[in-house]
Amino acid sequence: MSERDAPEGIYVTKPYLPPLNEVMPYLEEIWSTRILTNGGPLHQRFEDRLCTYLGVENISVFANGTLALMTALQSVALEGEVITTPFSFVATANAILWNRLVPVFADVDPVTLNIDPAAIEAAITPRTTAILAVHCYGHPCDTAAIERIAHKHKLAVIYDAAHAFGVEDEGGSVLRHGDLSVLSFHATKVFNTFEGGAVISTDADMKTQIDRLKNFGHVGETSVVAAGINGKMSELGAAIGLTQLDHVDALIDARGVIDRRYREGLAAIEGVRCLDRSTETRANYSYFPILVDERYPRERDELVYALREHEIYPRRYFYPLIVAHPMYRDFPSAAPELLPVAQEAASRVLCLPIYPDLAFDDVDRIIDIVSGG
Repeated sequence: MSERDAPEGIYVTKPYLPPLNEVMPYLEEIWSTRILTNGGPLHQRFEDRLCTYLGVENISVFANGTLALMTALQSVALEGEVITTPFSFVATANAILWNRLVPVFADVDPVTLNIDPAAIEAAITPRTTAILAVHCYGHPCDTAAIERIAHKHKLAVIYDAAHAFGVEDEGGSVLRHGDLSVLSFHATKVFNTFEGGAVISTDADMKTQIDRLKNFGHVGETSVVAAGINGKMSELGAAIGLTQLDHVDALIDARGVIDRRYREGLAAIEGVRCLDRSTETRANYSYFPILVDERYPRERDELVYALREHEIYPRRYFYPLIVAHPMYRDFPSAAPELLPVAQEAASRVLCLPIYPDLAFDDVDRIIDIVSGG
């Protein structure tokens, strides 16, 4: 078999690239204006189109989602403790530490794997100032319960919505919840600008503050009013984003077809549970996680190795938990006995490949391997 004929591996995701001919007019505009960054015309058009597409009023785009999350935390001038989930990518907790805040980890709900509101309330101390919740896999948190708790204890609420681009609940975009929501446009996400992110603000004044912080704290040419960072998205990133917006609905629809095919094929396999999507009126199908329990004839990692033997590469999102990393394991709230649901989920979760052009034959082959074939 020649190298050209060799089968490609099937990975947990594959970034979508828009047609190059659709990107070229934007590149020609950049070359013509020689405006490369600092809130140029494409940046502004991208923010405007995102507001329309996502159904929000105020959005600030960033060079990446981690900078967006760090800036969101900085903008609410917090101190003390921030309650968050251990079941997420490490950037969630890192953004708290970068702001010289103390992460306090609360357990997750066994059905949704989002942070458990009851665990949030139990973790509140006199030093608590905020809740940083994650819409894990794009499934909405129990926002009503979280916001009741926040109102009762006068806490800020920030949603890490890195997985939740375009997701809606009964009231509209999930990005409307809380004081701020943060998106990621990383290459692995449903919607990507290669690298990128955004902060959704509740009002125009907060957007102004966010925009200052992402541009070194500048106000005008000669005044700096805050210890900001350089978080700006370039015109090239905005150009990719503008092009991607023309395709994202079709990409989400294609992911939905694959999601349904998985669910139908896995439904009869004992010991395999697909996460429920009943709280979403519009899903984005960003991941396809399954939970492998004790009824399944193989350990979760044995299934991983079985798939790899066929050049299929799922990911154990999120394993290990954030609290298992050396920099977090000594926090009092990181003790395993305090996080039993998250610990169990990390040992059983497996995200199967899902991306718009994943062939149905490959989906069926993955299902067959999971079923023991």
